[in-house]
Amino acid sequence: MANKYLAMVSGLLAEIEALVTSAGVGSAGKIPALDSTGRLSGTMMPVGVSAEVVVCPAYEDLTAGNLINLFLDTGTLKARKADATNAYKADGFLLSGALTGANATVFLEGNITGLSGKTIGAPQWLSGTAGGLVEVGALPTGAGKIIQPIGKAISVTEVTFVPGEAITLA
Repeated sequence: MANKYLAMVSGLLAEIEALVTSAGVGSAGKIPALDSTGRLSGTMMPVGVSAEVVVCPAYEDLTAGNLINLFLDTGTLKARKADATNAYKADGFLLSGALTGANATVFLEGNITGLSGKTIGAPQWLSGTAGGLVEVGALPTGAGKIIQPIGKAISVTEVTFVPGEAITLA
């Protein structure tokens, strides 16, 4: 269902569709609508009020919900899946996927959404499965692997992202 309102246009009432994203100056005076997540788009926020993100090329195919490791690849910042087995610590996460070479929007704070099977209130940790999260009992073991706290499940589908320091196992 589209969000619409009535407005006076050239002396006549007209049905106008509310905006889900802003196109900048051309959207001035328009009424905003919430997006599919039930929130205002970041494009509608004033300067200084927006999500903390880094936009950089994806080193590999990435999907929504992946934990992301930011690294330099021949002088270019890139995003790859965080992975406790390879000691790639989690620096952020994705809310939407990106194919190899395409720009990925990496969120540095906030809530990871679209997950499943989380235990409400349970601490979450970086997984040995690239890009994933685990709960206690499934933590990586072995020399050279890392243990990194990521946050806490606030629902069965959502985790707060508050990463801790990664500890390298001996």
